[in-house]
Amino acid sequence: MRNQPTWRIPVGILGLLLALAIYGIALANLLPPLISTWPALAQVPIYVALGVVWLLPLKRFLIWMETGRWSA
Repeated sequence: MRNQPTWRIPVGILGLLLALAIYGIALANLLPPLISTWPALAQVPIYVALGVVWLLPLKRFLIWMETGRWSA
């Protein structure tokens, strides 16, 4: 357990927000021209999958913010 503040938490939060903003902007610019002609029900799984995929590296990132290591 950590007893003192660490720089990794505020830097990690800012990095996460920046990465999510870049990811969202990239998807918003790249994806619609590719799938906008598809039926809405065919687009839903794509948007759901891409909305969840950013969670995959989150566990290691949160471990790094707390411990300074990339794995538990």
